[in-house]
Amino acid sequence: MNSWWKNVFINNVFIDLKRKGKTAATVSQYELAKHVKVLTITVRQVVKSFWLITIGVLCAGFGLRGFLLPSEFIDGGAVGISLLIAEVTHLPLAVLLIVVNIPFVILGFNTIGKDFAIKTILGIIALACAVAFINYPIVTEDKLLVAIFGGFFLGAGIGLAMRGGGVIDGTEVLAINLSKRIGGSVGDIIMVINIIIFSIAAYVLSLETAMYSILTYLAASKTVDFILDGIEEYTGVTIISHKSEEIRNMITGKLGRGVTIFNGKRGFGTHGHNHRDIDIVYTVITRLEVSKLNAEIEKIDKSAFIVMSSIRDTKGGMIKKRVHKHE
Repeated sequence: MNSWWKNVFINNVFIDLKRKGKTAATVSQYELAKHVKVLTITVRQVVKSFWLITIGVLCAGFGLRGFLLPSEFIDGGAVGISLLIAEVTHLPLAVLLIVVNIPFVILGFNTIGKDFAIKTILGIIALACAVAFINYPIVTEDKLLVAIFGGFFLGAGIGLAMRGGGVIDGTEVLAINLSKRIGGSVGDIIMVINIIIFSIAAYVLSLETAMYSILTYLAASKTVDFILDGIEEYTGVTIISHKSEEIRNMITGKLGRGVTIFNGKRGFGTHGHNHRDIDIVYTVITRLEVSKLNAEIEKIDKSAFIVMSSIRDTKGGMIKKRVHKHE
């Protein structure tokens, strides 16, 4: 960090500490370093969110102007509603993107929080400006390519914006709110909303357009999942075995993965009641390694009890495989 940025950080730190009744003379080096670190992380997160949402807006704008709009295709969600209204009424899509998403932004403010609502409204306004003012090239007129790649770029934009802490399509906010009120999963509610949208599209536009639009939605949905979940899907594995120490050594040695050991107590099993203490092994691996882990555990303890669960995302710890120098 250069001296100018350091001075800015330190000045902001002293302003914050002054609000808490402290002066420069009473602030320790530890407090100063701690506040500088917190402020640095905050600024880094804001910059990261800004760039992710900006790139997301540009990708989504390219998907709309370069593919979907020229072919009169639509997508699901709030963007799909905006596209459908634009096709029927010939109103500017940029205006409709803002108007249609306003209720979702208000709902997001009440349901999720202020920061989310601010990022969302800025992202939606930026997307409207991109659609209105950026002259994206029309890439192809092939309907199949338009549906697939239009959905890909739109989905990439939505996924990157979500990575940045906001959304440029407010349907998920509505789905989250409805799931709390009426029950059901968020995915099921989104599916019902999109069925309604595509049914209207089939009636108002044409059945062929609606079918291509469903393909667009599927491409966008899979791309959003890819952006949010990444290439690797992780699996959390809980292993209960009386040979937990051997299993721990196998995971750290052969698989190169980190483990966490929980202290537990046996309850009821194949041999009836058992209240002995036992170490429970927990690790996180990729789905590609599940088969190898099962095979190695079977070599150690065929009767080991294994519970696996899918994990959407991870941070920290030894998630990536450790490189062994002497392999």
